[in-house]
Amino acid sequence: MGTSSNWARGSNQYLKRTRPEILTRADNIHLSPSSAADRLELTGITWDSTALDFGTLKQSTPDRARARYRAMMPEYIWDAAALEGNPYTLPEVRTLLEGITVSGHRLDDQEQILALNEGFNLVDTLVGDSRFLLDKNTSDTIHGLVARHEAIESGAFRGQGAAGGGGRVGLGERGVYQASDPGVDGATLIAEHKDLLDYLDTLTDPRERAFAYFAAATKRQFYFDGNKRTSRLMMAGELMANGYDAVSVSATRRLEYNTYLTELFVTHDATQLMRFIIDNRPSD
Repeated sequence: MGTSSNWARGSNQYLKRTRPEILTRADNIHLSPSSAADRLELTGITWDSTALDFGTLKQSTPDRARARYRAMMPEYIWDAAALEGNPYTLPEVRTLLEGITVSGHRLDDQEQILALNEGFNLVDTLVGDSRFLLDKNTSDTIHGLVARHEAIESGAFRGQGAAGGGGRVGLGERGVYQASDPGVDGATLIAEHKDLLDYLDTLTDPRERAFAYFAAATKRQFYFDGNKRTSRLMMAGELMANGYDAVSVSATRRLEYNTYLTELFVTHDATQLMRFIIDNRPSD
């Protein structure tokens, strides 16, 4: 990609709210799962469903999906950490998850992996108890775990706490993407998330719903940090709750992943990213 993309946040993104803002939004959009215009308006992204082979992910049961998820959890946690630049190796992640401290690493890197472990286990528990929901409360709870050591305010959307601003993503030579200002008490982002969920409710295939949520929530940048980790776990939960295997983005394909993320931010089209996610499905 040439100049490397910068997914990290900068201190200049976080501004104290100094004045209220007026939130205006259209409420008369007819929801149509086939309309690209509605998709873009309500989710912030668009995609070509006909270009995506959802049939490669076969349905079984939530219990079977959870069993496969638990068996792969150390590798999935390593994937998630490595995609964030964490230097732990897979054997070191396995060792740490067994309760043995691995020397030679920063405390921050260790805390990130342990936080991911809590988030992954929470999703497993919620699915097992039939309590997983594709909603804001679930997302906030997951985020409050996986990003608690990194995000300026974890467990709540940008603007819901003391800080406003954020949502700025550096794209290297492709420039900078700026998500919506959160609005007063995060009202703009809360409305965007509701629009997203309302639109996803019109989709009949939970696989499409899961992948679309991941792409849209990543682009909307609802949180100060940890958006991709949180939205991937939400995707995993939605898949497993409907009897499909969770999908992890392989850390060995980090360059491809970042390339497709950049295309998402630049063009708003999630088709290539969603196709890439499907291609990362677990082998039978």
